[in-house]
Amino acid sequence: MLRKYRLQLITLAVLAVLFIMAIQGMSAKDGLTIVIRGLSVGAVTFLVASGLSLIFGLMDVLNLAHGTLFMLGAYAGWTIYVRPDTVVDLIPPLALLLVGLVLMPLWPVLLGRLGRMPAAVWGWLGLAMAGVLLLISLPSIPIAAWSARDYAQSPVSYAIMLSQGQLQFPPAEATGPLSPAVALGGVLLAGLVLGGSLTVLSQRHRGMRVRGQATPPQSPPKGRRISLSHWERVGVRATAAGLLLLAGLLVLALNDNLTAWLLGLGTNWLFGLALIGGTLTAAALGGLMEMTLIRPLYDRPIYQLMMTLGLAVVGHELVVALWGRPEFTMPKPALFNGVGDGCPAESWAAWLELHCSTILVLGGRIRVYNEIFLIIVGLVVLVAVSLLLQRSRLGMIIRAGVQDSDMVEALGINVRRVFTLVFALGAGLAGLGGVLAAPSIGLSPLMGESVLLMALIALAIGGLTSFPGAAVGSVLVGLMEQFIIKYGQIGIPLPFLEEPFKPSPTLVPASTVLLMVIILLAMPQGLFGRTE
Repeated sequence: MLRKYRLQLITLAVLAVLFIMAIQGMSAKDGLTIVIRGLSVGAVTFLVASGLSLIFGLMDVLNLAHGTLFMLGAYAGWTIYVRPDTVVDLIPPLALLLVGLVLMPLWPVLLGRLGRMPAAVWGWLGLAMAGVLLLISLPSIPIAAWSARDYAQSPVSYAIMLSQGQLQFPPAEATGPLSPAVALGGVLLAGLVLGGSLTVLSQRHRGMRVRGQATPPQSPPKGRRISLSHWERVGVRATAAGLLLLAGLLVLALNDNLTAWLLGLGTNWLFGLALIGGTLTAAALGGLMEMTLIRPLYDRPIYQLMMTLGLAVVGHELVVALWGRPEFTMPKPALFNGVGDGCPAESWAAWLELHCSTILVLGGRIRVYNEIFLIIVGLVVLVAVSLLLQRSRLGMIIRAGVQDSDMVEALGINVRRVFTLVFALGAGLAGLGGVLAAPSIGLSPLMGESVLLMALIALAIGGLTSFPGAAVGSVLVGLMEQFIIKYGQIGIPLPFLEEPFKPSPTLVPASTVLLMVIILLAMPQGLFGRTE
């Protein structure tokens, strides 16, 4: 075992010695602060890099829109945290729209009776009709919103008001000509038409190859040959659609009461809901992306890159249009934002009592949220995903698919469903990272690009298809970045120089790229990557 991983162990030992030597020129307080901050940056980077590793390892898809999912998760979490009234207003139309998508398996039997018009015509005609219905119906539904162009009603102002405890919302207003009941009916009809059109278009790709292997058609049999198991699945779908419809109408009826209840929860509970909502939003977008856009392009890697790159641009412009271009903050929850007498806390017991934003460790101030909570969450995710990969059936399928996807397909496993689940899982991890990073680094339309670059460097260092490699690479990237930032302040004493050399801020990303180059020269597959 030691001989097998000898080169990796030597490389890690050399890096550990170099980091220890870098700490020697600092005080114990500064050294501890730099290490903790590096681990914090590594934890956020790991949440993005781990998802990329899972997706690329199983599906050979390098998702360049992963940083956009990180950003969209952050903005969705901010909306739940700061503007829960908007979320409550959005639930009814969203639930009605999803009814049609849930009922998609019912459409093949019905669509078979529509005549001999080509499937592509029905599909694209349905998409156009759904779009028109949504454009007509949505403006007539009262939805509370902000204005990216009006500073007094912008996300920047709402974030400031929440941090000062003075948050107030204007009443929701509809701008369309229809009544709200008719508008909601239009959204329901749009969802049904959208589900039917997506079903027609997806049937065109059922015989396409997945990673080089043809997959047999899986359309349900017609007429009396439909099996009982198929009708059971239809019943489950119909029940789920009915529950969605009921939930949407129930939220509509209890809109004001539900909004008041959410606002009364406090920032701690709202932040927990934001973590869940941002993660689920990114996971849903990732699963939808895989099913509709990535799946037809599995045997065209160049087209995959172009598609995901285009989605990244679309996501950036969507954020600018909805939330505006200026950067703004997401206030920390009260659990990590205590100030006043007794802060910074001198012990963990004092922190539990006062919930100070900082705590004294070896004489230095450590930010509890940024540099302790983020590390804990990163460790929890590392352990949870490791257990999923090692102890569950899904994890066994994923690990087998990384090693030999053709054999997994030959065993009769529904590869499409596994691909969708893995893509959604990776996107959800990115969304979770976005919500967690929002209170520490703030929100901006460019936040996804920087974290995607760091995640790609971490993956190259650790190995593109290795989940443990993603964790190790992320930690190394975070430590390297923080050490260079610190030495940019205190300088590095070098021979033949009268004054210490102080790296400029532009050398921070360059240092991580240099680390990547050195490791790839020694091990082209990365620290834990597979040798092709």
